[in-house]
Parts: sequence; C-alpha cells; structure tokens
Amino acid sequence: MGGPGAECKPGRGGQAGHGRGATGQGSLQAKGVRLVTDLRASGENAPSHRVLVGRAEIGAAWTKKSNEGREYLGLKLDDPSFAAPIYANLFDDEDGEGYSLIWSRPNTRRGD
Repeated sequence: MGGPGAECKPGRGGQAGHGRGATGQGSLQAKGVRLVTDLRASGENAPSHRVLVGRAEIGAAWTKKSNEGREYLGLKLDDPSFAAPIYANLFDDEDGEGYSLIWSRPNTRRGD
C-alpha cells in the first residue's frame, strides 16, 4: 500500500476519499485527512495504520490480503458526527496511479 499523501479516485459502488487532502460526506468536511503507518503497532490484531485529521484520530486500518493475493487496507472510521462507524476498504488502482476507497454502512441510523 502507498503511504500518506496518496490520492484516491472514485471507487466502484461508492464515492472517493483522499489519503491526504479533503473529503466531504454528510456533515463531515475534513481537510488534511492522513493515513499514517503505526510504527507502535504490536500484536496480531493491532491496526497497521491510523487515520488522522489534523492531530485527531478518526480511524484505524489493517493490512489485509484478497483471495487473489492483492494487498489492501481494511478501515474503520468513526467520529461523533457520524451516525455509525464507516467500514471501508482501500485498494491500489490497477493502473498504479491512485487508490479506490469503497465503503458501506448499515441502513439504520442511531435514534431511528
């Protein structure tokens, strides 16, 4: 997987986010979203990366491997402004020029 600063392009079935730059979804308007390797990670289930906006952590990512042997990151993003956590996968684009962020979340919202 690429490091911080990688641009994300629109993915199949979802909108795009940015490894570093700006993203907007609902009430979240964040600039400077960064994906940073967690050098302190220890243990089998520890995340390999952290997702930051400024100095605030809004998520974590784990390195995974697809059935085809392709590496990707599985992300969990959460913020008090979200109705529920967002689970996403970040893949290298096949052309090697960007990344695709694909996500889904439950149809139910808190308080519904």
